[in-house]
Amino acid sequence: MIKVTINDAEHSLDVPEDTPILWVLRDTLKLTGTRFSCGMALCGACTVHVDGNPVRSCSTPISSVAGKHITTIEAMSADPVGQKVQQAWMDEAVAQCGYCQSGQVMSAVALLKQHTNPTDEQIDSLMSGNICRCGTYPRIRSAIHRAASNQTADIESSLFTEVKT
Repeated sequence: MIKVTINDAEHSLDVPEDTPILWVLRDTLKLTGTRFSCGMALCGACTVHVDGNPVRSCSTPISSVAGKHITTIEAMSADPVGQKVQQAWMDEAVAQCGYCQSGQVMSAVALLKQHTNPTDEQIDSLMSGNICRCGTYPRIRSAIHRAASNQTADIESSLFTEVKT
């Protein structure tokens, strides 16, 4: 049995030691927010936090994180920084297809916990391991800056303003 804490819930897992975290999350625990894409830790779609650090869950065996805390995208709505990032993602309309976004959000949250007011260079460097096939990188950068400054869009007034003729 491998014991881990996932999203603040303790689990004793009867899985092969070399099973990647990704497949434990998706197949065993039915936490499907973490995505499979490349399977080689190259694209970042599978990013989760292990003891607060971003890791690629597709290539990290569950046995290597025994006794540690894993946080997935499902827990971001309860995390203050995660809430800011998710709101900024919506405010900046970051997602197009959305496939990579859980990994992007997880990496952005880790970045903001490390650098509360990141520069463009820090964002580009620390987010470089996350690939977005839709090319929303400028919006991702803007969303990270928005989350860092705690700005939110006034959706009511920007979407529903009356057009005067």
